[in-house]
Amino acid sequence: MTLVGSRISTLSEQRPASPAIIPMHRVSSTAVHPCIGGIRRHLLALVLSFAVAPALDIPHLSAQEAEQVHVFEGNVRDAGTGQPLAGAHVSVVGRETWAVTRGDGSFHLTGLAAGAYILRADRLGYRGATAVVTVGTERARRAVAESAEVVIELAPSPIALDDLVVTATITERAAAEALRPVSVMTGDVLQRQMTATVAGTLASMPGMAATRMGPSVAQPVIRGLSGDRVLMLEDGIAVGDASNQGADHTTALDPSSARRIEVVRGPGALLYGGNALGGVINVIRDEIPSAAPHHLTGSATLQTQTATGSLAGSATAVFAIAERVPLRVEVAARTAGDLKTPIGTLLNTDGELWSGGAGTAYVGDWGRVGASFRGYRNYYGIPGGFVGGHAEGVRIEMERVSSRSRTVIDDPVGPFHNLRFDATHSWYTHREIEASGILGTLFEQQSASADVLGRHRRWGPFAAGAMGGRASWEDFGYGGSLHTPDTRRLKAALYLLEEVDLGSFQIESGLRYDWTLIDPGEERVSDIGEIHERGFPSLSGSLGVLYKSASGLVLGASLVRAFRTPDVTELYSEGPHLAAYVFEVGNPSLEGEVGRGLDVFLRFESDRLRAEVTGFHNDIRNHIYGEDTGRLSRVLLPIYQFRGSDAVFSGFEAGVDVDAGRGLALEGVASMVNGRLKGTDQPLPLVPPLKGHVAVKYERPSWYVRAEAEMADQQDRVGEFETATAGYTVFNAAAGVRITFGGRLNVLTVNLVNAANAEYRNHLSRVKEIMPEAGRSLNVMYRVVF
Repeated sequence: MTLVGSRISTLSEQRPASPAIIPMHRVSSTAVHPCIGGIRRHLLALVLSFAVAPALDIPHLSAQEAEQVHVFEGNVRDAGTGQPLAGAHVSVVGRETWAVTRGDGSFHLTGLAAGAYILRADRLGYRGATAVVTVGTERARRAVAESAEVVIELAPSPIALDDLVVTATITERAAAEALRPVSVMTGDVLQRQMTATVAGTLASMPGMAATRMGPSVAQPVIRGLSGDRVLMLEDGIAVGDASNQGADHTTALDPSSARRIEVVRGPGALLYGGNALGGVINVIRDEIPSAAPHHLTGSATLQTQTATGSLAGSATAVFAIAERVPLRVEVAARTAGDLKTPIGTLLNTDGELWSGGAGTAYVGDWGRVGASFRGYRNYYGIPGGFVGGHAEGVRIEMERVSSRSRTVIDDPVGPFHNLRFDATHSWYTHREIEASGILGTLFEQQSASADVLGRHRRWGPFAAGAMGGRASWEDFGYGGSLHTPDTRRLKAALYLLEEVDLGSFQIESGLRYDWTLIDPGEERVSDIGEIHERGFPSLSGSLGVLYKSASGLVLGASLVRAFRTPDVTELYSEGPHLAAYVFEVGNPSLEGEVGRGLDVFLRFESDRLRAEVTGFHNDIRNHIYGEDTGRLSRVLLPIYQFRGSDAVFSGFEAGVDVDAGRGLALEGVASMVNGRLKGTDQPLPLVPPLKGHVAVKYERPSWYVRAEAEMADQQDRVGEFETATAGYTVFNAAAGVRITFGGRLNVLTVNLVNAANAEYRNHLSRVKEIMPEAGRSLNVMYRVVF
């Protein structure tokens, strides 16, 4: 990265530039439209945020400052050729402000107050770079006579380096400096791995796997843990769905519009919830825009896959409807046929998906307030025709409607340099429809939540910290064949996270208190036990230490105590769940899970190498799981009894990326987890085997080719009545082209999956006994960024 000079002016000066100088970096001041009352009246989700914000002691700007909004302009170019780079993503580190470069490489960042900022530029095929800039100060204005332009130059690189993360960290920071094992999927990797589900998209990452019931149904598994032990977030806020209440429930998230996906492996994400013993997945799409873009910004995508005959498309656009009022709109749709495997077609696995949303905000000098609305509908099939499955399969109709408001205060308030208030509401329904058209099973869920989060910089002995709270209400309804009582769940939490900087050492400690009340709305004696109200207070804590050497070596360790509350299904279920192939028997006397975890990791990152290896050990008291009793119900469904037993999960994760020179790169990933009961050493069910992949890639700034071997060992450490699976090797190949056309970045990706049409079985597939995984498939994606 090269930062060349600076040129700053304001509109109040209105001085014409010399013909010999083209100003590519300037700060301008324009008047503010003060009234957005119409938007406030029509966005009901803003009510809570507007109610809370006025109660705060927000510093007021002077009249002159209030009349100014700063716009930063710059340019991104190729470091070798000097050519402008279209489609580069430029963001302000520590803020949610970003822009996309145009055909001439220019970008505009709006809504910036006077001060110094760190800019981050990223582009496909290049290594990211940062630059420190100053906006709106007297010193910046004096620089006008000294130089001509600001240019951020990016160097081509076949491997991704210097990724930034925001999930489970107090402030945005480099992934190499995170105190938890963390991975980021973005850019070419996200485009190449994109599937119909978030879990399927992430399945190749270290420590990740996915349970499957066909191409439309997948749930994420991190270190052998799944369900609500893996917390799903949208832009940092929990998703309100019932995906953890059955293997046939996919997550109500469409990954096609994601800008990036971050994965935090292991417990300790105290900012988000104590239940997350496995980890956290954060799908980032910036649904509520943080600034009014200078010009229309967005992307459009088309995707097809031969294994299912699918066709998918999505489009996102962000634009300004007023000087300080951005609007973001998004729509996505997908249709797919039955899955084709090497030995035949898995019937009744076709599906249709639709998703759309809109978000807007008012961006002031003090911060911003905004809201969004999203609709999601997924209609897909669950295969049947075998013992344990429905005779002719089941159709699933899933719908989710959600709204959200967010208020962010960037001016100091007491010890906090940043405050954020979130309010959400979600309505979710899941219908399982039998072949005759009869409604077999019904899940309904309404949820609402309110969050407050304050972040501070240096305060006493602490270099940075965060504290906040959360309150939520959930109402679960059940119908059809299910005999689970309608239940309400109330939650409240307070948390604190602080960091001490000792130079080469960083220490982070945190505490979280959660209180949960689960009310089934009735008290009675049932065949499964006494149905009654349950309360679960819990305390979680974490301590992490990170050592950074001057050579780029990073060593870290963390200790965590986490608590998970039993969910409604584990406590009160009592009947057949046809689409999940089980007859579920709950246990209303279950106690909560208490997890104690240790992570030790070693990282190294240089200009040509990125490597990380992590070892983990999680001891979980009263681990709750559905045990196959080996018996069938009257409708020939396997009877699963929920029980709690002490368990241990231990293993490792490793990943390496090597820039071998001249555009050649090597990549390797491996992960393994061993899950067992402590008392008997009996293996736990649905634990993934040792797996990983190796790949070689040749990359130029405008194109790349890649070959990969994906491997898994046999899994013969299986739970009682669980089927073992053989090991396999699958070969994949991919190629991509990046072309600037019409001033826009156009990306075409072609991915050949299972090139040899190998027959193999995913150990976590619920249909592995009747059909293998997908056969040879050609996946093509085209994306234009504007």
